[in-house]
Amino acid sequence: MSQKNAGDEEVPNDSIDATADPFDPSALRLSQDFGADLGVKRLILTIPVRKPDRQWFVRTHPSEDYRLATAVLEVKEDRETYLVSPALRSELPGEIVPKLLWTAINRQGVVFLWSIRLPGTEGKVDAWNRSASDAAERAQYRWTRVSANMALGAYDVFEGSNDLPEPSWPEVSFKEILRIAFKDNYIETPDHPVLRRLRGLS
Repeated sequence: MSQKNAGDEEVPNDSIDATADPFDPSALRLSQDFGADLGVKRLILTIPVRKPDRQWFVRTHPSEDYRLATAVLEVKEDRETYLVSPALRSELPGEIVPKLLWTAINRQGVVFLWSIRLPGTEGKVDAWNRSASDAAERAQYRWTRVSANMALGAYDVFEGSNDLPEPSWPEVSFKEILRIAFKDNYIETPDHPVLRRLRGLS
């Protein structure tokens, strides 16, 4: 017995897989890039400036165009990092610190700026920042995890297995990454509320 639609050739019934299970997990499972399957694009609207969580495996962007040596102001009581305009750096002696901002991403696809202190004018850097810098360098090519070792006074660095997939970097420029990360944390005028607070004016 066969079935036939108008204008179609006869198709034997036995060529139709009547045993196909609509609830077969292999047919229902989303691909890793399920956003593309659904026709949606995830927008990058928030980019934290932070250290990686101790449980994260992370990668750093291998292009030098996606990192920046700059000066930042860290307000520890607010746990906030502010990007400082070059015109104001000379007005903040002892307040701003030189940092290297690495574009990084974790296994969940969260993009962040990994802020690591650079050596000072005397060329010295402590073991914490030296080990973090070494980890960020390695993370360009391998999934890497860092965990604070208080007894060592530095970070322990762990590498993930070779079979972990490569990161899926978002199609966004480094300029846009900086704009998103510091959209509310850019100091460009002397009367910025944070600077007024540091001077005891508010």
